[in-house]
Amino acid sequence: MILASATGFAVPHIDYTAILPELILIGGSLVLLAAGALNVRHLPTRVYSLLSGATGVAALIAGIVLWQKVHGGGHPLTAVAHSLVIDGFSTAFVILSACIIIVSSAIADGYLRREGIAGPEFHALALLGASGAMLMAAANDFIVIFLGLEIMSIPLYVLAALDQRRAESGEAGMKYFVLGAFSSAIFVYGIALTYGATGSTNLAQIAGYLATNVSTSNGLLLAGAGLLLVGFLFKVAAVPFHMWTPDVYQGAPTPATGFMAAIAKVGGFAALLRVFFSSFHSLEASWQPILWVVAVLTLVTGAVLGLVQRDVKRMLAYSSINHAGFILLGLQAASREGMSASLYYVFVYAFLVLGSFAVITVVGGRGDTSHAIESYRGLARRQPLLGFGFAVLLLAQAGAPFTTGFLGKLYVVEAAVRSHSYALAVIAMLTGAVAAAFYLRVVFVMYSLPAGEAAPAMALADGGALATGTEPAAAVAAPAGESRGGVLVAAPPEAPAGAATGAGGGLRLRAASLGIAPSTLAGIAVTVLFTLALGIWPAPLFSFVHAAGLLF
Repeated sequence: MILASATGFAVPHIDYTAILPELILIGGSLVLLAAGALNVRHLPTRVYSLLSGATGVAALIAGIVLWQKVHGGGHPLTAVAHSLVIDGFSTAFVILSACIIIVSSAIADGYLRREGIAGPEFHALALLGASGAMLMAAANDFIVIFLGLEIMSIPLYVLAALDQRRAESGEAGMKYFVLGAFSSAIFVYGIALTYGATGSTNLAQIAGYLATNVSTSNGLLLAGAGLLLVGFLFKVAAVPFHMWTPDVYQGAPTPATGFMAAIAKVGGFAALLRVFFSSFHSLEASWQPILWVVAVLTLVTGAVLGLVQRDVKRMLAYSSINHAGFILLGLQAASREGMSASLYYVFVYAFLVLGSFAVITVVGGRGDTSHAIESYRGLARRQPLLGFGFAVLLLAQAGAPFTTGFLGKLYVVEAAVRSHSYALAVIAMLTGAVAAAFYLRVVFVMYSLPAGEAAPAMALADGGALATGTEPAAAVAAPAGESRGGVLVAAPPEAPAGAATGAGGGLRLRAASLGIAPSTLAGIAVTVLFTLALGIWPAPLFSFVHAAGLLF
């Protein structure tokens, strides 16, 4: 206060209830780090997972309270000198981010115990990343958007490189960091140009300036908007700024990949939708054609290149690119219906991608290396519930009826049609049909076996890896009753060394029975139930996103 009085700096009033969810996540992260640093012995991984999940629940409750406050008042609220806005749009993303933390904490628990990764680092970084996404959703100023962007991005860089025993993980983190730094620099340059053209970084003031001033030459403003768009498109993995996605998704630890895929889309699209709907809406004639081209390239690239992948993580990386194209349909429509459609799709995608990478975490086995599509052959016979869950999630991403994925695609295509973007809607549906091929291929592999092979007794899971015929039995089996990563392991039946499982060689397996960590199973169950329940009865989620759009 003394410094503020001496310099004439006005300290804004801070309504801490408006940023309570973000403060809860940041505080939870600090508590986790302190607990890890101040204990002579490492606390069990389960403790960190529980603390992280509890923090997510607390943030979810705070987000629901904010939603009730905004919904009851019927109008948005601003805080911290109008740099933050608390409306239906921001609170919807706050609630989604908290849900992502809860599910990710459950999914990561089994992986961390299986791989022997002790310490609170994963959960602490995830909490910080989610707080950044929340901040981006509520930001009403470009400076705050940039702060939220970096708070979200830096933990993701570290999470990608978290597994120090795998060179691919370090490479993924480095690629993500270098390219992310370039995109952040471009984004800041866009902020500078926008400030130079309008004299403000506040989104509401920029919108007011554009509504009341007619410029004969707005090249500086359009350049700033273009650079801002580049920064956002990198974060959401849209073409042509998608090159980092396959390598980073493949190299990062699988739970980190799932969290990254979900939270980066949430934060990136939250800020992108707010900026271009609220501030640059009057310039839609300039940015709509650009987004049309970007959406087409993103849809086609994700669908076509996904067809040729033989690694499931890379396949889902291109799938995420294709999904980003669908979400861009709502933005390109430049209508309130389009914004609600994009918001609905982000909700749907977050749960689909979390559940999908949870199954991949299980199948990847010890060392997180078994990600070839052939690793899934016969999965539904060995683990019927796991195979069914993965099939539901994949079919939902393909747009199968009675799932949230079908409704999400229908919603954004309908928004494109209402805005008269008929060609874009047709292209989106065609690429969706192409993308369905690689989803169905994995489902077919899960429910099939090589010709002439009897069903093996092996059960893939969160506690172990696939074994080849050349590996010793000890590499995949533990003595009866031994606990591995908190999961009870049963004694496997003996199998002859080198027994082939398919004609002409093929994949060789030894019989083993391994358990799935209950927390991971719970995370998968939540995502599958969300996908099916709200696909059959979509009214609650439709009403929620519609209300969020009206309170924008």
